[in-house]
Amino acid sequence: MSELLLPGIPVDVPPSGLSIGEASAATGVSVETLRYYERAGLLLEKAPRDTGGRRRYRMNDLAWIAGLVVLRETGMSIADMTVIADLSRREGTEAERLAFFENHRTHVVDEMERTKRHLAAIDKKIAAYREVAAKNGEQE
Repeated sequence: MSELLLPGIPVDVPPSGLSIGEASAATGVSVETLRYYERAGLLLEKAPRDTGGRRRYRMNDLAWIAGLVVLRETGMSIADMTVIADLSRREGTEAERLAFFENHRTHVVDEMERTKRHLAAIDKKIAAYREVAAKNGEQE
């Protein structure tokens, strides 16, 4: 995979992979979060270890982590991310994954609409306060 979802992830990952610190820097995900994601079963597979027992992250690991970041930023819960990880480990679950993502998309759209309504309410408040401030000769 040559193109990842998050900027700043190095495209050239050595065959031995990146250390957890390097993977953290590349993805913007803290070391503690990377460890948590692995313990929680969010990675497709546990990161391989070097002879010293240290995790080594490959390009496909980084791409998956980038996807987790995107899902988290859309408001997906860790529990739902775990479901997707579990489904993604199994062949023949594409229809289930599709349904899952369609449901999540609906949730994201609903949240966007809710946020738009909130923004409209804030804009009304700002307009009202600007009007009052202008009438009072106050600076904006």
